[in-house]
Amino acid sequence: MLQSVQLGRSGLRVSSLCLGTMNFGVPGRGHQGDWTLTLEEARPIFKAAIDSGLFYFDCADIYGLGASEEVVGALLRELLPRDEYVLATKIAMPMGRGANQCGLSRKHVREGIDACLRRLGHDYIDHLVIHRHPAGIPGSASAPIEETLEALNDAVRAGKVIYLGASSMFAWQFAELQLTAAQHGWTQFVSMQNHYNLVYREEEREMNPYCAATGVALTPWSPLARGILAGSYQGGFSGGSTHRSQGRDRARTESLYQGDHVFPVAERVIEVAAKYECTPAQIAVAWLMGKDEITAPIVGVSKVAQLEELVRAAQIQLDPEDVQYLEALYRPVDNLLSLGTS
Repeated sequence: MLQSVQLGRSGLRVSSLCLGTMNFGVPGRGHQGDWTLTLEEARPIFKAAIDSGLFYFDCADIYGLGASEEVVGALLRELLPRDEYVLATKIAMPMGRGANQCGLSRKHVREGIDACLRRLGHDYIDHLVIHRHPAGIPGSASAPIEETLEALNDAVRAGKVIYLGASSMFAWQFAELQLTAAQHGWTQFVSMQNHYNLVYREEEREMNPYCAATGVALTPWSPLARGILAGSYQGGFSGGSTHRSQGRDRARTESLYQGDHVFPVAERVIEVAAKYECTPAQIAVAWLMGKDEITAPIVGVSKVAQLEELVRAAQIQLDPEDVQYLEALYRPVDNLLSLGTS
C-alpha cells in the first residue's frame, strides 16, 4: 500500500504516487488519440489504484480536449466519496480556435476553471495547476503575472479551487510568481509539476533546489521518459515496442529526449533492474522516489499490471552505489524550456 505524504507546506496530504490520466478519454479525440483508453477500459485501472492506496489523480483540460476530465470525473464520482481523493487538473493550453480560449488571462482563468468543473462534474478542484508560465503558452497573449495571480486567488476565495500548483517553467519565473503573490497577499503555489527523470535532469540545477528550500512539493511528470526508461524503445527511437512508441506520439518523445546519454542510461536501468529482480520502470520510479525533494511522481499506465508494478516500486530502496551507477552517464543538454518544447 502506498503511503500518504504532505503536499509541500500545505495541509493537504496526497498519495506518494499520482496517477496521470492523459491517456483516458475518447479514442481519436485530442493529440493522444491513438493510444487512448475509454471509460470502461479505465475503470479497472482506477479500481486497482484505489485498492493500492493511490488517491491522487492528475488531469488537464487539454487531455483529449476535455474528454479525459469527463472520464476521470465520472469514475471518481462512481468509485469514491468526495473526501477520499485528491483531484488535480490543469488549465492554460488552447481549447479551441478562439482568441481567448487559451492562456492565463483573467477571462480564460475564470472560464477555463468553470469548464473544468462542468466536465468533471465537481463543485470544486482540490489542486489546480497552471499548465505553464503565463508567458509560455502556445498561441496565447502573455498575461501580466499580476492578472493571472489575482484571478487564481479569486478562484480560491470563491471556493472553486483549494490549492494551486504550477508546471514547467524557469526557476526565476516561478520565484517571481511566488514573490509577487506573497507581496499582494494572494494564494501561493504549493507544488511544481516539472519535467524530471533519469535522462532529463536539468531541473537539478535550479528548480528542484528552489522548491526544496521553499517548501514547494515536486510532482514530476514523465518519470519513465515516455517509455524510454520502461524499455519501450530498445536501443533507439526506431525500436518502439508499444502502440505509443510506434505511433504519432513518437515524434514528441524524440523532441524531448536528446543527447548521446539517453539510451546508454536506459540500458543501465535494465541492468540494475536485473540485479533487484524487478522491472526497469520500477527502478526509474524508485530512483525518483529516493530523492528527498520529490513528493509524488506522476505515472501513466495503460494496464492494471503496470500500475501494480509501479506501486511496488515505492518499496524499493536503491543502494547508493547503484544510484551513482545510474546517474554517472548523464550529460547536460539544452534546457527544453529555452527551446520552447518542454
